[in-house]
Amino acid sequence: MVDLGLLGDLYIFVLAGFLGHYIVSRVSPLLHTPLMSATNAISGISLVGSLVVAGAGHGTVSTALGFIAVTASTINVVGGFLITDRILKMFKASR
Repeated sequence: MVDLGLLGDLYIFVLAGFLGHYIVSRVSPLLHTPLMSATNAISGISLVGSLVVAGAGHGTVSTALGFIAVTASTINVVGGFLITDRILKMFKASR
């Protein structure tokens, strides 16, 4: 029998992935740098959600997918902050 809670969680996870991709792909390249902090905040929310899914104990598949989501979200958050820092350094006046 299929666990309806896990199925619902997977459904929400997939919809959130498609919605996130749709929203990020619509951002103009000129607005990419100013919106990086907001994107990092959204990635942080995804990280918290993936930690909840990974630790909920629904089963092995849910824990494995949660672990993958935690890893991907962490890479996204750290990479976003590194890119933002690099871009901000480009705008600092050299002395």
